[in-house]
Amino acid sequence: MSTLPLLEVRDLSIRFPGRNGLVRAVERVSWKVEAGQTLAILGESGSGKSVSASAVMGLVDAPPAVIASGQILFEGHDLLRVTPTERRRINGSSIAMIFQDPLAALNPVYPVGRQIAEAMRVHGVDAQTARRRVVELLERVGIPEPERRMRDYPHQFSGGQRQRIMIAAAIALAPRLLIADEPTSALDVTVQAQVLDLLKDIRRDSGMALVIITHDLGVVERIADDVVVMQGGEVVERGTRQAVMHSPRHPYTQRLLAAVPGQGVAESAKNAADGSVRPLLSVRNVSKRYFGRPPMLSRRPQPVFTALDGASFDLHRGETLGIVGESGSGKSTLVRILLGLDAPTEGQIAFEGRDIASLSEVELKALRRRVQCVFQDPTASLNPRMRVGEIIAEPFAIHKGVLEPVRGPARVAELLELVGLKAEHAERFPHQFSGGQRQRIAIARAIALRPDLVVCDEAVSALDVSVQAQVIDLLKRLQREFGLAYVFVAHDLALVRDFATRVAVMYRGRIVEQGSTEEVYGRPRDDYTRRLLRASGLTAAQS
Repeated sequence: MSTLPLLEVRDLSIRFPGRNGLVRAVERVSWKVEAGQTLAILGESGSGKSVSASAVMGLVDAPPAVIASGQILFEGHDLLRVTPTERRRINGSSIAMIFQDPLAALNPVYPVGRQIAEAMRVHGVDAQTARRRVVELLERVGIPEPERRMRDYPHQFSGGQRQRIMIAAAIALAPRLLIADEPTSALDVTVQAQVLDLLKDIRRDSGMALVIITHDLGVVERIADDVVVMQGGEVVERGTRQAVMHSPRHPYTQRLLAAVPGQGVAESAKNAADGSVRPLLSVRNVSKRYFGRPPMLSRRPQPVFTALDGASFDLHRGETLGIVGESGSGKSTLVRILLGLDAPTEGQIAFEGRDIASLSEVELKALRRRVQCVFQDPTASLNPRMRVGEIIAEPFAIHKGVLEPVRGPARVAELLELVGLKAEHAERFPHQFSGGQRQRIAIARAIALRPDLVVCDEAVSALDVSVQAQVIDLLKRLQREFGLAYVFVAHDLALVRDFATRVAVMYRGRIVEQGSTEEVYGRPRDDYTRRLLRASGLTAAQS
């Protein structure tokens, strides 16, 4: 006699109201997960993976959404037909969910201990038992000093620790099913590995089922037993992890796997800079310290935090320097200093041999024309009230004399076509584009003034893997055509390996290792670099 799966989604179809009627979000989707197993739902943004999982939790508001067909069977009972009272009993105690952004999911005005205890109190656990259980849970998920830290607030924890707190809250009532929606997408590679290992340990110890929603194929490879691949609201492929990841049948799955970085020859082997030429950018012993208020008997401010400590490197034309490291390693501080948004406490930055600190305001403005930036989140970096044509043309208004106003529209059209968009897109607003298209617009703006150096600060980390590959190919093509130099900041080591000619590894404000991509990846000297490579699934043999 066959046993029922713990959860089975059958022929689920969901519609959302749009400007021109109902929009198909999910179409006849079916998948199931057994107790003690991990199912990964893989797909790009807009594929319907999060919508189908949200429906399991009852988080799809219908109306206005329309659940056109299907069943969601949990232990044989259809969750689409339960009453609100039954749903409240099931959520938290039998089915729990971890959301993508723990900082948004956690209430900033309450201590984390109170928030973890809240679900238990709602389900009838007394206050003393709930408090004792909170300490046990925080200890289980690896939060040090749990009795003290349970009184702290979300902002007092790192991103990885906040995600651990979300996991503690989700497993508080020992649910039989845990749904994790992109639980590691915003985390550094080593923290990501730790969170995935924690989820695997909890699943093994408790016997619960785990459904993990992701666009990261590395996460699928690391944790899944079975895989469902979604595209355009439909399931296009399903099977065991081994079958889907290593013998994909559907063309879409094949394209996803082909777009995964880290499969090519290390970039430095093909494109090495000539060390005899004067570097475009030279950074020498740059440090940044933040100071506190001086003690009562002293006039000298006291350093309270060193964000950057003695960074040094050279960058030549046509070269890409990849900067890798965890959150808090000093990458963002270094980028701000390179862009002139912050001043170093010590050290020197020279552009074509001239010390930036010695430049006048007029000279500094001219330098900014030659150094541009592509930021991580194009939604935040593009003005939502401006049309795309105005956004791309804005640098010409700031740097007068670069382009005659009458030639502006033609130049905008040229730039849009250069980054793979159409001239008519100039009349649209940023929200009318996908994430990858918005990043192309940001790149068009960055190269409008024909800079010599472009700083890419996590410029592709928020994009799906296939869109990520398209943007990287675009950056490479622009580099070949215009001789651009890039400072490429990222936490995806496989991506940096494919794109960068040189790599600098940062840890606690210091550059602990740097060299050609082949050297750093193939023969790492520092222990921290080796740990990063292991956490990324990269070894010397792959380089």
